[in-house]
Amino acid sequence: MYKIIFAAALLGASAFSALAQTTPAPTTNGNTPAVATPDSKNATAPVEGANSFTESQARGRIEKAGYTDVKDLKKDDKGIWMASGMKDGKSAVIALDYQGNVVAK
Repeated sequence: MYKIIFAAALLGASAFSALAQTTPAPTTNGNTPAVATPDSKNATAPVEGANSFTESQARGRIEKAGYTDVKDLKKDDKGIWMASGMKDGKSAVIALDYQGNVVAK
């Protein structure tokens, strides 16, 4: 009985970790920088926080970062704009945080 429970827990944990790898994971560490520029990007991006970008501004930032065919753009409960798109012929899940960091997986 314990072996079955252990196996189920192990299987569930591995499925959860595979799911977690499909989207950029947000962080609450937003110490640096306050705003992303073309020359700098917060290494801990995407950063959770109150995002004031409108949908059209978010789309524009993502497209300016080189992504095309941006779809399903939605702001999540952590203030991060999430979308799917293409770059260099590859599909990606894209995140835009309140600092302007564009991150993809």
